[in-house]
Amino acid sequence: MEAFRRLRVVNKTLLCSLNPLSPARWRAGQKVFRFSTSPEKRKSQNSMLRHLASKIIATGPIPVAEYMREALTNPVQGYYVRNDMLGPDGDFITSPEISQIFGELVGIWCVSEWMGAGSPSQLQLVEFGPGRGSLANDILRVFNQLKSALGRTAVSVHLVEVSPMLSAVQAQSLTGDQSQVSPSEDEPVYRRSTTVTGLPISWYRQLEDVPRGFSIYLAHEFFDALPIHKFQRTAQGWREVMVDVDPEHSDKLRFVIVPSPTLASTTLIQADEKREHVEVCPEGGVIVQNLANRIAEDGGAALIADYGHNGTKTDTFRGFKGHQLHEVLASPGSADLTADVDFSYLRRMAGKAVGCLGPVSQRDFLRNMGIDTRMQVLLRNCADPSTRKQLLRSYDLLTNPKQMGERFQFLCLLGRGRLEQPKKFEGLKMEKKSPAPLPVAGFTKLSFS
Repeated sequence: MEAFRRLRVVNKTLLCSLNPLSPARWRAGQKVFRFSTSPEKRKSQNSMLRHLASKIIATGPIPVAEYMREALTNPVQGYYVRNDMLGPDGDFITSPEISQIFGELVGIWCVSEWMGAGSPSQLQLVEFGPGRGSLANDILRVFNQLKSALGRTAVSVHLVEVSPMLSAVQAQSLTGDQSQVSPSEDEPVYRRSTTVTGLPISWYRQLEDVPRGFSIYLAHEFFDALPIHKFQRTAQGWREVMVDVDPEHSDKLRFVIVPSPTLASTTLIQADEKREHVEVCPEGGVIVQNLANRIAEDGGAALIADYGHNGTKTDTFRGFKGHQLHEVLASPGSADLTADVDFSYLRRMAGKAVGCLGPVSQRDFLRNMGIDTRMQVLLRNCADPSTRKQLLRSYDLLTNPKQMGERFQFLCLLGRGRLEQPKKFEGLKMEKKSPAPLPVAGFTKLSFS
């Protein structure tokens, strides 16, 4: 178990030696609410509403999935396309924005899975929906501090991002704004550069454009924003919930249950479904299938972290604006739209090509990764009362069951060979001279003593 010993040494050394946290990042955890909307934004919101209303009047009610896709990623008026929505001045805040400890531990997870796969000569870090680049930034800092462990491994960064505005923010954070944008929209790589630590970095609109090869895939608060279909059980069977124009208020939208079956309602519901209301994200299922195929063929692992459940919840579709809940059909294009991820569905769609671990709560994942050890080191070396208070506050936000600790879940996809025990020769009771697989960090409690 020499490799396991090395992994524990790497974890313990890194947790005890990483640089102190940035006070600016602590302050990011403080909520700032904005209640005013500029005339330009109000005009844009009205344009999106008119666009959707025209489509509905012409073709009839539209699926919730189509409403989400238009409101979030419409190339002209979509919420993700036009806004920098993250952080205290945005509409919501994510774990990497609260504390860089989160990104550090995910960085350790990436290195541990690279080691668990036998330390291949290539390592592609692929992140879906990288936000402002905070998570990638923290992970790359960990990679830089582990140069001796990574050796001559060819490390590269690949970001899947549909928002031109956010890709520019990410480039500023990760490269110092030295990136080059492709003049053609047809190019698979629409932005490329070199990170401040000297690694090649590229931006893509979809997973299919990312090069094949051993990769660690990260999807933090990505699947919850993918379009969902909503279904309601009725006396006549499953019917799809759609979005329609309110006949009494032409400037408002409403939910309706269509009277006849749709293609979605006849193909996306499991035969043994017990719930009365179901949300299904077929786009998420396709992405997980593609991830599973890549991992099975090229090696690697995927870590999916999101608000979610294990096939138990029903109506979770909601909006966020200014860190407050927002009516999902009001002012389309002005607020984030999200639905809890059904991890049981993702596991089912991953199939048998890969092994799945989890979901486990964020609280358990971070504790298994050593967040308590890291916090003890930081608190021991911190004399400033205000800084200590901010450290403890960020720890509470990340791990408290009433905050993010239980609401966030982590799911891991791994190549099947990563989890297999050594095989025995037929008819003999002796094992091959291959080592037992390393425990999977975050999903197995590791000792740092």
